[in-house]
Amino acid sequence: MTTATTITELRTTLLEVPWHGKPPAAGLKIETKRDIFVLEIETQGGLVGMSYLMPLRGGLHTLDACMKELIAPHVIGRDATEIEAIWQALYKSNFWLGRMGVTVFAQSAVDMALWDIVGKRAGLPLFRLWGAARTEIPAYGSGVFRGLGRDGMIARAKEFTAQGLKAIKMQVAHIRPWREDVENVKAMREAMGGGIEIMIDVNMGWDADTAIQAGHRIDEFDPYWLEEPVVAEDFAGYRRIAAALKTRIVGGESHYGRNDLRPFFEHPSTPILQPDPMRGGYSELRKIAAAAEPWGIRIAPHLFHETMVHVMASIPNANYLEYMTWNDDLWIEPVLPSKTGMMSPPERPGHGLAFRPEILKDFRIGGQRIKG
Repeated sequence: MTTATTITELRTTLLEVPWHGKPPAAGLKIETKRDIFVLEIETQGGLVGMSYLMPLRGGLHTLDACMKELIAPHVIGRDATEIEAIWQALYKSNFWLGRMGVTVFAQSAVDMALWDIVGKRAGLPLFRLWGAARTEIPAYGSGVFRGLGRDGMIARAKEFTAQGLKAIKMQVAHIRPWREDVENVKAMREAMGGGIEIMIDVNMGWDADTAIQAGHRIDEFDPYWLEEPVVAEDFAGYRRIAAALKTRIVGGESHYGRNDLRPFFEHPSTPILQPDPMRGGYSELRKIAAAAEPWGIRIAPHLFHETMVHVMASIPNANYLEYMTWNDDLWIEPVLPSKTGMMSPPERPGHGLAFRPEILKDFRIGGQRIKG
């Protein structure tokens, strides 16, 4: 261990930021403002790594308490370059209380901030630190929300394609009967033509029988995938649906790490997995990608394209990045799609992201400094 990389302090900032535009019309519970948990880790040598979480369902103060009580005691005083050792120590120390949930969220923030430190210390962007596999990744436009209605969803999809994106994701289930959803998919295909990929997100809104019944009719409109058709725990349902339909069945955003995803590897009928970086951090995302690659399974992570672009540029089995516009206003230099629908990781050291100072100042509702 070198003194320069000894971790001396954790700082948290809790933000409630108004939505950039209208709140998501997803037909599910969404907070009235964006809840954002920012973590900074500083070393004795003055290196600072940053990460953020966007839990989507509240819980900022719970995360803050968890960081102080269950996370920081296992981090402060450690060498920031010992990322794997710290990951294992946090997971094992909180296994009895956590294993999934808030402790893993908080652990993920630590993991991503530590990688930011290591990248900055090396003077390399993370995708090059990990061994660059490519410099651009295709993105799809996400946010074609079910609550917009048929015409509104089509209009939003056209906004994405006008930017140059070659794929969009629309939503079904939850707020309307499945037969109406089928008609919406049909209308979207007619509006998009044959040159645009259409992803469909169920958000766990159907049971397996409904997914098969609706899916047989959706198949004819050639969607790229049907996402999270059933609740995350219904692995048998995933397999039944995949066996019954022509359309790819994908999922994984609600699962915690490679162990929770194990049934997808043991029965590889889901060709694309969508792990969430808040459920394991960069370290776990890269392990999931490595575990998936021998099975021919590709990775299309859940949200947070501005951080996931580095992971995707460093793995051989990258699929799509999910481009949601809702956080573009947070960053000094946002990661945006090109006119050809591709995204490239910043060449700045670490993950290369920095919040606009006024965001951190004007919308702060709490936070703490944790020292040893």
